[in-house]
Amino acid sequence: MKIKYELTKKDGRARLGKLITNHGTFTTPMFMPVGTLANVKMLTPEELKEVGSAVVLSNTYHLWLRPGEDIVKKAGGLHKFMNYDGPILTDSGGFQVFSLAKNKEKDITEEGVHFKSHIDGKPLLLTPELSIEIQNKLDSDIAMSFDECIPYPATYEYAKNSTERTLRWAKRGKDAFKNENQSLFGIVQGGEFEDLRKYSAQETVKMDFDGYSIGGTSVGEDKDTMYKMVDYAIKYLPEDKPRYLMGVGEPSDLLEGVERGIDMFDCVLPTRLARHANAFTKHGKINLKNACYKEDFTPLDDCDCYTCKNYTKAYLRHLFVAKEGLGGRLLSIHNIRFLIKMMEDMRNAISEDKFLEYKKEFLDKYNNQP
Repeated sequence: MKIKYELTKKDGRARLGKLITNHGTFTTPMFMPVGTLANVKMLTPEELKEVGSAVVLSNTYHLWLRPGEDIVKKAGGLHKFMNYDGPILTDSGGFQVFSLAKNKEKDITEEGVHFKSHIDGKPLLLTPELSIEIQNKLDSDIAMSFDECIPYPATYEYAKNSTERTLRWAKRGKDAFKNENQSLFGIVQGGEFEDLRKYSAQETVKMDFDGYSIGGTSVGEDKDTMYKMVDYAIKYLPEDKPRYLMGVGEPSDLLEGVERGIDMFDCVLPTRLARHANAFTKHGKINLKNACYKEDFTPLDDCDCYTCKNYTKAYLRHLFVAKEGLGGRLLSIHNIRFLIKMMEDMRNAISEDKFLEYKKEFLDKYNNQP
């Protein structure tokens, strides 16, 4: 079946809802860990379930190159291939080719995007139709339209031409879509320009996708600009379908997004930070390599994750100083659980009409380290 979304409660613009998928029903707003190459770095599916993960994101571009969509299909689809029985969303590859295309004026054409493989330098062409074909074979629960992620800053003319092309690509991708058990999300672009965001949102909604994403954020713009991009678009998205803000994982950004009516987020940030000894805590981010943690025999945080239940800051610091891989694994478990628990707390606050109180209380602690 296609996914279904049920809006169950609102607190201001913040939304509490249910996402019904072929692999279970889950509450929103939610944070989705990123498993680019069919795995969330360093973690097993069992560990993901233990931290409360629901939807996991994998990437079309990377799986196209390795191991190839046909191999995944032969394995029985992405769920069986990576042994994850929860819902999976596949990103279209648009962001990756945006970052790999060297000359945007020449490499991004009406046909698609010409670029070179980051693995062996082989010339490649990814089109809207091919992106959808790959995702149909991967058989994720949610597929994404192929779009161009507009860089920041960009001129109005560039953003306008890119936004119009993304709309044409969305139509081509939707026409090519053939997996009846998979859902397809449209992506709103428009850069930092209010009229383009409105136009993109309205025209994308006319195509009647199963959900909608706000793309082109978190690409170098300041926070206020990012929040304006969301504000410009979200008012034109339907209430009865999920809304997804791509590539956002800072706690303050999650709060701002939920306050504006976003239901779904993803980001590589929690695992990337973890590999560099950085941990989320209720009092802000800390770096375990700092000498002050050498004899700190307390847990990372007041947290219910496996790491905080079993290990101290001193031991975690030791692992990083000794260059032991277990340190990155343990911090990844904690950082992902931190964001998922944060979303759980937001959902509880929305259900009690106390979201703004929760937001203030969280940020007061997070931004004022003891």
